[in-house]
Amino acid sequence: MEPIQLNFPNEFYTERLHIRYPVPGDGKAVHQSIKTSLIDLMPYMLFAHMNQTETEVEANIRESNAAFLKREDLRLLLFHKQTGNFIGSSGLHRIDWKVPKFEIGYWIDSNHSGQGYMTEAVNGIVEFAMRELHAKRIEIRCNAENWQSRRVAERCFFQLEAILKNDRRSVDKSKFVSTCVYARTKE
Repeated sequence: MEPIQLNFPNEFYTERLHIRYPVPGDGKAVHQSIKTSLIDLMPYMLFAHMNQTETEVEANIRESNAAFLKREDLRLLLFHKQTGNFIGSSGLHRIDWKVPKFEIGYWIDSNHSGQGYMTEAVNGIVEFAMRELHAKRIEIRCNAENWQSRRVAERCFFQLEAILKNDRRSVDKSKFVSTCVYARTKE
């Protein structure tokens, strides 16, 4: 079966979060969170350096929606279940449907960091990927200096498999950085 023919839910819930695919109109909340969180995002996220307008973020949301429906990339947005407030962005990326394997990426609105939301989201996404997508391998790759991201991976029981020394340049291109490769697998 071709990936585009796969049927699985576009949303699910954890204890505090509503996690769903991006839909037209989400750009405003995502843009505001990016603006609020720039200081925390800039060391690790290329998009934080792009000075995107709300219209550009909305276009990206719509592209993410299309990619989700085509099963090319499964971006997921995180909302507080009670208030509906946008919390952050995550998803299943660099998909290899033949295995199947995925890479989880994530960022959180600075107003919501330190409250366990991303750990909760990653655990929920792992459960979703294992149950609905039959994932055999899920990775988290992050800058070795990004201790917050590394702690999320470790709290979610990902195992550090490798540290790729000097494998890329920093987002601002000022130095070489190493990448941690964490993984969870299912037999």
